[in-house]
Amino acid sequence: QVQLVESGGGSVQAGGSLRLSCAASGRTFGTYVMGWFRQAPGKEREFVAAIRWSGGSTKYADSVKGRFTISRDNAKNTIYLQMNSLQPEDTAVYYCAGRIWYSSGWPIINDYNDWGQGTQVTVSS
Repeated sequence: QVQLVESGGGSVQAGGSLRLSCAASGRTFGTYVMGWFRQAPGKEREFVAAIRWSGGSTKYADSVKGRFTISRDNAKNTIYLQMNSLQPEDTAVYYCAGRIWYSSGWPIINDYNDWGQGTQVTVSS
């Protein structure tokens, strides 16, 4: 499997910003899809954003649209999650995930088979 390593988490006040990074080991295929998920204590892991390696099309959860931006750097095998206007409800461990995906649609959480270790994001009010 592809090894994914997240970084960039931290603690900020409401209204602040953070940028998360996820570095993938080795080369990825153009059909690879990578996404960000988050999980708060006692809650289910939820989808945040995803991006297609080829073409760069994106998808966002309604809760983060207009505030978060997912992007990629193919040369570095890295994706980013720019998080602006952070709110306390954004507090969670953020995970990077990926998989080879041939469908024109988007994978759901159980479709992803490569996962990072997670990075903590804490937003205080």
